[in-house]
Formats: sequence, structure tokens, C-alpha cells
Amino acid sequence: MKIRLPGNIFYQALFVLCILVPYFDNYEITFLIWSFTVAVSVSRKYSLELLKQIACFAGIMLIAFGVMFFYEYPLYLVIRDFTYLIKPILGLLIGYQLAKRTHLSMFRMIVITGIIVASMHYFFLVYAVVVKHAATVNKIREYAGYFSDFEVYALVLLLFYKRFDLGFSKKWVYILAVFIGLSIFMYMARTNFIQVAVLFMALKGYFKVNRRSVIIISSIAGLMIIGYLAILYYNPKRNGDGLEALLYKIKIAPMEPFQTRINKKDWRAFNDNYRSYENIMTMQQVPGEGTSAILFGKGMGSTIDLHLKMWLGDQEMRYISILHNGFMTVFLKSGLFGIVLFIISIKLLFKKRRSDIPIVKELNLLMIGTAVFMIISSWVFMGMYFLADTKSILIGMFICAREIHSRQEIKELQQ
Repeated sequence: MKIRLPGNIFYQALFVLCILVPYFDNYEITFLIWSFTVAVSVSRKYSLELLKQIACFAGIMLIAFGVMFFYEYPLYLVIRDFTYLIKPILGLLIGYQLAKRTHLSMFRMIVITGIIVASMHYFFLVYAVVVKHAATVNKIREYAGYFSDFEVYALVLLLFYKRFDLGFSKKWVYILAVFIGLSIFMYMARTNFIQVAVLFMALKGYFKVNRRSVIIISSIAGLMIIGYLAILYYNPKRNGDGLEALLYKIKIAPMEPFQTRINKKDWRAFNDNYRSYENIMTMQQVPGEGTSAILFGKGMGSTIDLHLKMWLGDQEMRYISILHNGFMTVFLKSGLFGIVLFIISIKLLFKKRRSDIPIVKELNLLMIGTAVFMIISSWVFMGMYFLADTKSILIGMFICAREIHSRQEIKELQQ
């Protein structure tokens, strides 16, 4: 396979760097590299579609900034929240600006970057097993990574390679799809499996409301229910080895983020439903501050008291400023007004760009699939606010891609 370097090599390298750095779990470095990339790739013009997206996240941030003055928070927590809340804006700008610089080679660039990410994941897998002697799924994931949204997009582009003009031969498409697909499977991440299914169904057009799509989605839902009942019958055990660990996580998935009561003395139930515990504490403590907190949140620097110390990542913490749930995080910082803006940002992704150009139609479907998955991702992994998330970069790129192709259509009609 001959690798062609798409577009400007400097901006291509920046794109790869911006995608790779979040996988090393150091947000300070990620923030610096993303900020640098935005600064050196500034565009003269931006589309209204992108500015609407940015306005939603800027609104959430400005509400949190204004409310902050009614409380007294440590400066460190305020600065940290600022860097967290501005992350989706940086990602959208990076994606849009680099897409302009690399122009029509962006889809191939996404796939090539996905190959690099998958290669890095295989290296971490070998490191986890050979060096760290990790013998369980949970231990392997601890060292090799928990999931990878970006690889899923690379895989989906390969699965629909004819629609996105990637320039790979059919042989290499199959090889690369297996290479990236196996890497995704090795994360053993439920959200990645859901993401693959959602984006695949979106590009197949199954989210269009018609008789065919209703039958197909109903059939898929039926198969999922049967599969889940089979897992319940098998009754996988907690802390099982290999596939059993994944099956156990699937077994508890339907109720894990939606529990309303959790017994803190039962450590198994507490650990399995920790995301719900964060939500419960948030819904108790934010309304406890009064109506203003419900409407506008508690601002930058605010925290939730877990009422006990817990090991989260590599730190023992009792007070947390960022939750697993993106909606709850926004509610904590900016209240119901912030939630409305957050929902609008997702709703905007559903909006199609009218065009007869095939690639624009495909991008419309891809954006719809992204919007559907954003609802799920924001509930369990903070969506674009998650520190290791790169979907904001891809959304910025897709917005720019639709704009570029639509502009070309207008030029061709004028000639």
C-alpha cells in the first residue's frame, strides 16, 4: 500500500498529534497542544453552522464564569474548570481549521491516524501482558486503555470506503478494517460496540423514519433483548476472566447509570453503580443551594461532595469537580440553562445540509449518527467534555467538509 501524505505535512502532523495526545491521559499537555494548534491554524472565515455549535458551549462556559463570583472557590479549581469547559470549543476549532488546511484529503487522514492509534493500542496491550503481567480484562484495560472513539470512526469510514473516496484498494480496506476492528474489540468497551452499531445504522439510513427503518430497528432491538436475556440466564460473575468480565458489564449496563438508591455499605453494588451515585449526589446538592443554583448552577470551581474518599484514577478524592455524566456536569456548572444549551448543541448535529452531492449526504448521515451517539456518550462518559474525547475535532472536520463540498457544487453550477 502506498501512503500519500494528504495536504500540508505540518497541519497533518498537528492533526495526528492532537488525536494521539489525549490517549496519554495528561490533560495539561493535551490542553497546551490543542491551544497551540488553534493558534497556528486560525482561519479567516468560519461557517455559521460551526459558530452555532461554539456559541452553545461558550454560553455554558459564560454562565459558569458569571455564577462563580457568587461563591468562593480556590483559584486552582476555577482555572481547571475553565480548561475543561473550553475543551469542546478548542476541538471544534481544531477540526474545522485543520480540515480547511488539509482540504479534501481529510477522510484518508482520519483512517491513517486511526491506524496509528490502533498500532499504539497493540503496543500497550503487549506492554500490559508481557511487562505488567496483566491477566484479567480489567487489568489489561487499566494499562492499555478503556476505549477509543476515534478508531470507531476510522473503522466506519473503511466499511463505507466507496462513499468517502479513501483511495485504498479493496484488499487494503479489508486488511485495515480487520486491524482497526480487532483493536476496538480488544478495548472490551460497551460504548465502543454501541458506537459502531449506531454509526453503521446511521450510514445505512436506518435513522430515517420510514417503514423499512422501523422494521430493521425493531428487529435489532428484538435481537438485543434476546441476547441480553441469554446473558442474564448465563449469569456472568463479577471479576470474571476474559469474555465473562465483558458479559458481566453488559449485564449491569441497563441500570448502572440510572440507579436512584445505592447502598454505600455494599461495596460491590456501590462500585458497579458509581456513576449513578455521582448523579444522586449532584441532584441532592445542587438543588440544595436554591432556585438560582437549579437555573444557573454553582459555577466554575464548584464540586460535589461524595461523603467518602474514593480512588478515582490515581488520586484519592472526596470532592470532585467533573462527573462521568456530561449532563450532570453541565447542570453542576451552569444549571438548567446550561443543560438547554447542551441539548441544543446535540440537536444541531441532527440538522442536515441540503445538497444533491453524494458525499454531503453521507456526511449528513454521519453527523446524525454522531448526534445519536452523543446522547449516549454524554450520559455515561461526558460526551465532548471527556478529557480523552476527540469527537469535537471530528465534528469540526465534518462541518468543514460539508461546507467545502457544497461550495464546490455552487462553483460548478455557476460555470
